[in-house]
Amino acid sequence: MKPSNPLVSVLLFISIIFTNTTYAQKIQEALTKQEQEITIDAISNKLQTTYVFPEVAKEMSNLMHKNFKNGDYNAFKKPHDFANQLTTDLVSVSNDKHIRVTHTPIVKAPRRTKRRPQDSLTTVNQYLNGLKRDNFGFKELKILDGNIGYLDLRSFSDARYGELTAVSAMNFLSNSDAIIIDLRKNGGGNPNMIQLLTSYLYGSTPIHLNTFYWRPTDSHSETWTLSTVKGERSPDTPVYILTSNRTFSAAEEFSYNLKHLNRAVLIGETTGGGAHPGGPVKATEKFTIWVPSGRAINPITKTNWEGTGVTPHINVSSDKALETAQIKAIESLMHTTKDSKKLAYYRWELTSLKSRLNPIDIEKSTIKRYLGRYNQRHITTEKNKLFYQNGKGKKYELIPLGKKVFALKGWSAFRLRFIMEKESILELEIYSNTGYSNSIGKTSN
Repeated sequence: MKPSNPLVSVLLFISIIFTNTTYAQKIQEALTKQEQEITIDAISNKLQTTYVFPEVAKEMSNLMHKNFKNGDYNAFKKPHDFANQLTTDLVSVSNDKHIRVTHTPIVKAPRRTKRRPQDSLTTVNQYLNGLKRDNFGFKELKILDGNIGYLDLRSFSDARYGELTAVSAMNFLSNSDAIIIDLRKNGGGNPNMIQLLTSYLYGSTPIHLNTFYWRPTDSHSETWTLSTVKGERSPDTPVYILTSNRTFSAAEEFSYNLKHLNRAVLIGETTGGGAHPGGPVKATEKFTIWVPSGRAINPITKTNWEGTGVTPHINVSSDKALETAQIKAIESLMHTTKDSKKLAYYRWELTSLKSRLNPIDIEKSTIKRYLGRYNQRHITTEKNKLFYQNGKGKKYELIPLGKKVFALKGWSAFRLRFIMEKESILELEIYSNTGYSNSIGKTSN
């Protein structure tokens, strides 16, 4: 989660990094004890004037000074190692996972006496090009079986730059019967993207999402959904959010907001637990500290997820979250639909999904019985897996839905059923979700 003026903070941070990458070998000189003390004093000052909880800032400051006095930092001569240890110590007191000290020295480039206007423009362009390369966090977008829209979102980029991509994504999802938003690999980002995406999940009446308290200005700010958006909204579409222990910061806010607004079902693992927004602050010429200067105050719970994470409605390992969400989505749709054709469609998809979540093992002796030719169709095996091929066409792996019924991986509209009598295979039935059926006798082993 970023501070109220995120671009300035981000550009400051990456500007320092870009400036110093070329000269990294020159700046790893051993720190003197005096430099360590100056750094600790500077960080203490920044924390006590900016950190969201003054009393905790004082405790962190006291710990650093105590450790310095006791010689606990004597072994950390390299700046990078010293920064990591300071981070560890600060987190040990605050339990605030946003806090981090980084070694980011300011080094003047050779033969350059002053910074030119075009240098700032280059930094901005590098930042924006990086966002574009990551498609503003929108990693994958597709329609899953069962007409379930799926979005794999890896970050909440600044909506001022990622708006068009976000609008396209949400409009793509608008024809879905349910929406799954995957935040399992999302480490956070900007609140304005939370606001934009959430607005598509509600109608035009603004909804209060969150309130933030900012210590440096002793002020509050609020975020609400937008009254107008471009394209189609999905206010009545069921929403499922996938989480993991890597889900953090802004991704947690998005999850927390929708959970307590009863707008989404969360499935997966408890999230990382970072609810304090902030930004990078220059401590010395060699060190920068990311200082959480605000705290989220949810309008419903009057608190946030700092240190505890966001607990999902359905707690499963993150690698099973997607299939679990698909099953829950289809089961919910089955309960609400009055359309018999849709109900049959959902039942068809539900069978396949459940088999993916709980795979069925077929004995080797049974697999051997299925092998052979059924006219031009072939059933073969590779590494104890069955495969179906029509003539010289594509070969499909068969996924067991039962001992005699199989789905075709990658071709969900058709299934195979082996018809047996007294343990002998007589026919192979091919049938579809539209009612088509064709039985073919076995012609050879």
